[in-house]
Amino acid sequence: MRLFSTSSSSPKPNFPLFSPSQNPKRSTSKTLPPFKTRLPSPSFLSLPPCTANSSPSFPVLDQGADREDSLEPKQDTFKKVLVVRRPVMDVSGEENDDGSEDGEAEGDDVISKPSGIDAGLEEFAKKMPLFEPERGESGGTVEKPLAVNLDLSLYKARVLARKYRYEEAENILEKCICYWPEDGRSYVTLGKILSKQAKRTEARAVYERGCQATQGENPYIWQCWAVLENKMGNIRRARELFDAATVADKRHIAAWHGWAVLELKQGNVKKARHLLAKGLKFCGGNEYVYQTLALLEAKANRYEQARYLFRQATKCNPKSCASWLAWAQLEVQQENNRAARLLFEKAVQASPKNRFAWHVWGVFEANIGNVDMGRKLLKIGHALNPRDPVLLQSLALLEYKHSTANLARVLFRRASELDPRHQPVWIAWGWMEWKEGNISTARELYQRALSIDSTTESAARCLQAWGVLEQRAGNLSAARRLFRSSLNINSQSYVTWMTWAALEEDQGNSVRAEEIRNLYFQQRTEVVDDASWVTGFLDVIDPALDSIKRLLNLDQGLINKAREPSKDAESIEDGAEEPFLTTSLGLNDGNDIGYGSRFDLNAFIKDKLSLDPSKLDLLMENSGKSSPKRVTSPRRMWRSQTRTTMTLP
Repeated sequence: MRLFSTSSSSPKPNFPLFSPSQNPKRSTSKTLPPFKTRLPSPSFLSLPPCTANSSPSFPVLDQGADREDSLEPKQDTFKKVLVVRRPVMDVSGEENDDGSEDGEAEGDDVISKPSGIDAGLEEFAKKMPLFEPERGESGGTVEKPLAVNLDLSLYKARVLARKYRYEEAENILEKCICYWPEDGRSYVTLGKILSKQAKRTEARAVYERGCQATQGENPYIWQCWAVLENKMGNIRRARELFDAATVADKRHIAAWHGWAVLELKQGNVKKARHLLAKGLKFCGGNEYVYQTLALLEAKANRYEQARYLFRQATKCNPKSCASWLAWAQLEVQQENNRAARLLFEKAVQASPKNRFAWHVWGVFEANIGNVDMGRKLLKIGHALNPRDPVLLQSLALLEYKHSTANLARVLFRRASELDPRHQPVWIAWGWMEWKEGNISTARELYQRALSIDSTTESAARCLQAWGVLEQRAGNLSAARRLFRSSLNINSQSYVTWMTWAALEEDQGNSVRAEEIRNLYFQQRTEVVDDASWVTGFLDVIDPALDSIKRLLNLDQGLINKAREPSKDAESIEDGAEEPFLTTSLGLNDGNDIGYGSRFDLNAFIKDKLSLDPSKLDLLMENSGKSSPKRVTSPRRMWRSQTRTTMTLP
């Protein structure tokens, strides 16, 4: 028999208001008056504990019934809690015939009337996502893909970027950022792709968005952003971003190395050593660490220390092509040709398809008189890397020097079609046409090079060569303007200063020539490097690569010492630097060393690279016919027009 009548159904499940010890008990007597229950404490977020020793808040009417039903209220209450936490299900309060749900129905009847606690619980439930049925029933939220899809998408985007399908790669990366905004790899990859297209403002916005999404804890985004600002000339901002990268992760070796390279470019050698030492302390040494230190020692003419550090670098990673090539070029500088050749051999064995290894080795052999060997090495490099314009450029200059100008023009044209924005190709081509007496063609080619970018070191060399052309043509005022423009870009060029001074000397202005020479020595940046050196330096990735190309250039070193007049007299008399060396030996990459090795080049390329040495010329011809032209986007065409700051004198 029940004390209260129950409704057939309850409109909506509610939070249980009673603990098992506080639920009303059924009674066998009909004459007992209804009793009043005591409400729980105001803290409705927690239920009062239910223990065996806790006394009920109302008198026990029937001890036997209490013993029989001692477990039933607990089970019913637990069921009610489960029902309440599943709001999407429609819970009815209909009675069962056996009366097993009497307690539940009674509870529903008691709490069906609104009360202060009911209102509070209802407001609380509205604020909790657990109590919102729309999230569980409607398909409004998009289900997040598995994490493996992120790795696959990033790989696909990189492949598309290598094929110059930038728009498709950007769309994929934007989706990755939408699904995984907390992953920094998408921002880094997208920023690099935008930077390759010279969309530096967009790349900066991507990096900034990535830092905000990752709450500033991803050092890779900070470091890539710093490299971008460094390329744009914002040195102070780049320092701040490198600092932020090292704060985010002091073990991020690329940040320490990139920052050190920045300081080296600014002439702060001691600061660079300090940063590299910190990187060594936190990250440990690797081949790039020792390689960077070795190059600093070579710049300071401490060659034994440099060799020791190169040896340590190659021990750390025998497959490090950069370390072997840098060591080889050190031996080239010291005229140790046998050691250099052995190092080049180890280089191609460590990285058989590395375009820099074949390129630098081919140039080395051509410069020491092994023209056929140099030509063969450059052709092997081109067969392995048919889209590299620098290999074709060096091969064109080699053919011009030892063969015919027409063959060189064919190679120059093919190189310019592979990469229309590669300035050294246009400069070298213009230099060749000037030597052939085609002045108007040379001017057009020089202007084409400057239309790509008039602020780079290549542009400075182009302006200097163009100035010499105008000087020989008798346009002295134009030549002076071009020399001045070149020095505005690179004020440390010894050849440009001395060429200008020679022009004034030829015109009888000896006083002006002496002033120009004095100006060079006054403004020359003197970098003093102490003899103390740290046996460890680091670097590990690509911010370095472009910076290291300039850092390691043996012809245009970072320290910018005045060249010996005996070495530069020939180039000054000739008027312009021959682009063969300045454009071909711009990168120091390294390889392995193994003295006494017998290296069979033909057998090596046949076994490792599946190339037939007798068919290299045929491969050259076929690659020229079937090589796809690089697509130039409309925006690039627009940039090339807007950045044309130089006009024909």
